[in-house]
Amino acid sequence: MKIYKYHHMREYSNMKIGGNAKEMIIIEKKEELVEVLKTREKTFLIGNGTNTLIPDRDMDISFISLNKLNRKEDLGDGRVYVESGLNFDDLIDFIEEKNYSGLENLAGIPGSVGGLIYMNGGAYGSEVFDHIEEVEIIDENFEIRKIKKSEIYVTYRNTEIQKKNWIVISAVFKFEMGFDKERVLELKEKREARHPLSMPNLGSTFKNPEGHFSAKLIIAAGVQGHRVGDMQVSNVHPNFLENHGNAKYNDVIEIIRIVKEKVKLDSGIELEEEIVIIED
Repeated sequence: MKIYKYHHMREYSNMKIGGNAKEMIIIEKKEELVEVLKTREKTFLIGNGTNTLIPDRDMDISFISLNKLNRKEDLGDGRVYVESGLNFDDLIDFIEEKNYSGLENLAGIPGSVGGLIYMNGGAYGSEVFDHIEEVEIIDENFEIRKIKKSEIYVTYRNTEIQKKNWIVISAVFKFEMGFDKERVLELKEKREARHPLSMPNLGSTFKNPEGHFSAKLIIAAGVQGHRVGDMQVSNVHPNFLENHGNAKYNDVIEIIRIVKEKVKLDSGIELEEEIVIIED
């Protein structure tokens, strides 16, 4: 375990916004995580920061990184053990190497394996829980437990893990044979063409309401391209927010408020954030 006091957090968020944390703790063994959770009052598991908005001020928060927990193991018969800190792209590369199939539609989604499991990340009609057998977690009582998929409540972009604020340590996946490389390359080209990948962003800002697409609702409400300070609703993909230089935390909060207000007025639909917003 490594501990860095008064640690600057800007580079830990893809939006490139962030102030100073009370401490940043790098976990190297899962048992260390239990110790940290028991001895800190206010903690936040940062993951890869691909969907996390961090306040740009001093924060009385102990941030925790599990990026060193990144082991993966082929268990045979299409089953793969993965620790939560593994980069999701590395998991895709691993199943390609083993000729396993099941997560191709999710290829290119930024983030850690644990982060995608936590909120049941997905794309193009597929979700990460489609191929999970069991998840190892630390629960609200600081107990390490393994839970079968059938015992976990899971829905669109939400899980019991998230609702109960459990922490994902690892998971066992079950795949079919026959990795679809063409599908992965196709989706990579789509993402590069349709997403503002060259700009600091946090991915999809809002969940898609049932029967609707947030991007279309934002366009219809006339707020695509709207700007607050250096923060802008993307002209490439309106469900993305872009940092055009030196955007502030409050710029993001304000532009989210405006988008939600305009969409509600135009369509009567209340958008719900998909990104994670830290409030200190």
